[in-house]
Amino acid sequence: MTTFTILVLDGAFASGVAAAVDILTTAETIAGQLGVSVPTWRLCSVTGGAVGLQNGFRIDTGPLPEPGAVDRSLWIIPGLATDTPSRVDKRLLQPDAQAAVARITAHMAAGGEVAAVCSAVFLLAAAGVLPSRRVTTTWWLAAHLQQHAPQARIDSDRMVCADGPVTTGGAAFAQVDLMIHVLRERGGAALAERVSRVLLIDGREAQADYIIPEMLAGGDALATRLVARVESALPDCPSVAALAAEFAMSERTLGRHIHAATGRSTLALIQSVRLRRARALLESTRLNVEQVAEAVGYQDATALRRLMKKGYRESPGALR
Repeated sequence: MTTFTILVLDGAFASGVAAAVDILTTAETIAGQLGVSVPTWRLCSVTGGAVGLQNGFRIDTGPLPEPGAVDRSLWIIPGLATDTPSRVDKRLLQPDAQAAVARITAHMAAGGEVAAVCSAVFLLAAAGVLPSRRVTTTWWLAAHLQQHAPQARIDSDRMVCADGPVTTGGAAFAQVDLMIHVLRERGGAALAERVSRVLLIDGREAQADYIIPEMLAGGDALATRLVARVESALPDCPSVAALAAEFAMSERTLGRHIHAATGRSTLALIQSVRLRRARALLESTRLNVEQVAEAVGYQDATALRRLMKKGYRESPGALR
């Protein structure tokens, strides 16, 4: 029985496809050395044949199993080269994406499992398998995913989210993190650990380290103004009430606008600006944690330690 099926669509990130193949190929070799069950895998597209990847690469694939066939493999879908909401929406309308969505829907209805990373998570939203699930995606597309899957719980800080038969990963290179996760689930901790060591893969739990507030604003004028205003005001960080008054709107209206643009509350966006500045100071200066806290507007270092531990899963001292 096949353990993994890598489902490739036109325009998939070549690095994501390669990471999936390389990790599984390595796992095949190492499993024999460890004396554990050897994982098997296949590379598929909806109809089979050569598939064009990003930047002119091409790869040969076999067809997916026929609809209705018993398939207990975990379907892995690498990210697509669609980095803006408009490109995502256009890509979902293309015939191969529509066909993939139909096959994903059928696979899940038959009790299958699926794992997708980056913009490929939108295929799962279109297949209707995300409601009530905790999922992640590329952090700057999180707000758009919430529009596509309003009943899902989007956690864009996480690198990988597993919820029942659905596993999702963050931005394109989270493909590596997702592969190690599913390898651990299907092949065991010893195999996943050995593959990580052989390929020099470090465990990463969060995308929060990489979030850029300006990009999170997604070009939205008001969100961009808010980020710039907070950046320029530090350490005297304005309150949500003060920002709303400055922008001539109620706190509720400001909150609705910011959430629609970024998928976050106004306070969460403000906190991301402050934490990003704090991280930069910790990594590039000799200021101690108390001085960094003061530089980004916290009265004491305890609040900074707590927020950095929550956002980055690391203490300020670990970032030095």
